[in-house]
Amino acid sequence: MTKIAFPTDDGETISQHFGKAQFYSVAALQEDGNLQYEQRLKWHHGLQESEPQPHSHSHESMFEPIADCQVLVVGGMGQPAYQAALEQGLQVILTGEKNITTALAAFRAGSLQSDQRRVHTHL
Repeated sequence: MTKIAFPTDDGETISQHFGKAQFYSVAALQEDGNLQYEQRLKWHHGLQESEPQPHSHSHESMFEPIADCQVLVVGGMGQPAYQAALEQGLQVILTGEKNITTALAAFRAGSLQSDQRRVHTHL
């Protein structure tokens, strides 16, 4: 089984910025070809608005909800988060595709390409 995580705010659209997405939509691709979906909260977005949320958060902790996934498909992410994802053992695919269903179909077909230009540097 392969589990693929898509950062999202609505369960249908791939977030264009990993760090701002509220959820992960996780697709579990079964060996028999069947798919199972689930939505997982990114823990740091569950904080109350009154609690501070500095950008200096731990990038590694952002990946805890998808520790059982092998692939992360995202529209864009900062260099520190990208590096942390790789260190967690994730295959990271940076795509311009916005629709989760379409991206998943392309992944299954072996045609989903990664665009490294979608990794950005935080100043």
